[in-house]
Amino acid sequence: MPVPQPPSQPTDRSNATTDINPVLALKELVARLHREQHKIQDLLSSLGFALRSFNNLNQFLELIPLMATRVTDADGGALILYKPNGQVRLERLHCQDSSQQKIIRKALEAATSAIAASLTAAQLVPATATIDAQISNHLGANVQLFGTPVLVRHVERGRLYVFSGNRDYTWTEERQKLVRLVADQTAVAIENDELTVELRKKERLDRELEIGAEIQLQLLPRQCPNIPGVSLAAFCQPANRVGGDYYDFIPTNEDALKPKAIAPVSTRWALVIGDVMGKGVPAGLIMTMTRGMLRGEVLNGHSPARILQHLNRVMYADLENSHRFVTLFCSEYDAQTKILTYSNAAHNPPLLWQAATNTIKRLDTLGMLIGLDTHNQYENSHIQLASGDTIIYYTDGLTDAANQSGDRFDEENLIRAFQWACKRSLSPQLILEYLFDKVRQFMGSASQNADDMTLVIMQIQ
Repeated sequence: MPVPQPPSQPTDRSNATTDINPVLALKELVARLHREQHKIQDLLSSLGFALRSFNNLNQFLELIPLMATRVTDADGGALILYKPNGQVRLERLHCQDSSQQKIIRKALEAATSAIAASLTAAQLVPATATIDAQISNHLGANVQLFGTPVLVRHVERGRLYVFSGNRDYTWTEERQKLVRLVADQTAVAIENDELTVELRKKERLDRELEIGAEIQLQLLPRQCPNIPGVSLAAFCQPANRVGGDYYDFIPTNEDALKPKAIAPVSTRWALVIGDVMGKGVPAGLIMTMTRGMLRGEVLNGHSPARILQHLNRVMYADLENSHRFVTLFCSEYDAQTKILTYSNAAHNPPLLWQAATNTIKRLDTLGMLIGLDTHNQYENSHIQLASGDTIIYYTDGLTDAANQSGDRFDEENLIRAFQWACKRSLSPQLILEYLFDKVRQFMGSASQNADDMTLVIMQIQ
């Protein structure tokens, strides 16, 4: 009787195969995930490098659909942007299958045209549901579509779409996150480009303001003239680079404008100070126009009142259109007689320190702002000056200067400081420096003058 044999056991090779296959599969999965992760990191790193390197926004936007497609293994991507005029435009498109490029482009352009046509004047940005529905409808129901907004400063400026025709393709959370990341990079690029444009505009404007300030500085007297028996000092501190304050010393005869070598010393001079309501470039332009007209009037030999009347009539239309007005104090000093003739167009009255009586007098006449009414009338007045008499011409930037509490320096403080300086027989330059120092001390170091400040000191020797 044969001896029964024990049942056969599985070979060692079959056991090894059964145990090793799951391990190999897991290793392969991990390796594939690592490869995918490195690919995504490389693509996003390239996108970040492009964002830092490209100066041309269009070049950068060219990469966006391509990158979004690559990092998600999709069939294609499209970047659609909203324009300020309400236009919805297909900005960039990428398809893995180039043969499908024309078909998809045509579908997307038809969708964006339909979206733009549905917008109203009050709605320049399409609703998210509307644009997603239109894009999906034109691409077809078999396309797996995902879209995310491009947000610039919390405002939706477009949408980034990625699509696939593979039925088994799914928009996992990881893929959606990657598309949003690319869209965020797109928003950063658009914002950077707009900031660059704004910066260039600001640089251009700054340069124009510098040129305007240089021109205006050249139009103001470079130094005080030599008037017989008179000592002068003057300074203008604009609130901005271009200001609306103006002062001038104009000889009343044309010979005094000739080169010093051949010009006789003029004994009659017009001393003028003015202020355009407002500041900055518009005020500076109006004051430049005023200066040209005023110089012509002075050289024609007109009296201060007649000069103001002519200026008002000529400038009325331009000032009315610009909704601005000009205050102007016009005076003429005769060095031989020491008589000052003056007329005021609603400017701050100059202050006269009379040395003989130790008193202060305001030099004022009736007269409205230049540009307020074409029929304004102005009047002349005159005063006899004596040795030691001192006059300050100023603009309201000094008296309106405010401290941190909002209190104004006002005319009383200016008179008090002026009186103190005159009693100590200070020179015009020292008086000017002292008055400006008093105003700055009143304002405090943290404050800046909100209006142009101009001061002219005239002292009879």
